[in-house]
Amino acid sequence: MKYTVLVHPAEEGGFWSEVPALPGCFYQGETVEETLRNTTEAIAAHITCLKEDGCEIKVDDVLLIAQVSVAA
Repeated sequence: MKYTVLVHPAEEGGFWSEVPALPGCFYQGETVEETLRNTTEAIAAHITCLKEDGCEIKVDDVLLIAQVSVAA
């Protein structure tokens, strides 16, 4: 399964991530690469817990993240 991961800079340094299709699935790391590795592990653990609890496992909807330019 593939999931969209949003990575944000953390105020205290490093980065944190969220997985929109899996509410409550967050992780952090010192670099973007570390954050993504940690998030992959967090997703697997999150899915395991959902299965154990008999909860529905949502699949990732098509999520488009884009940037636009606006004249200041």
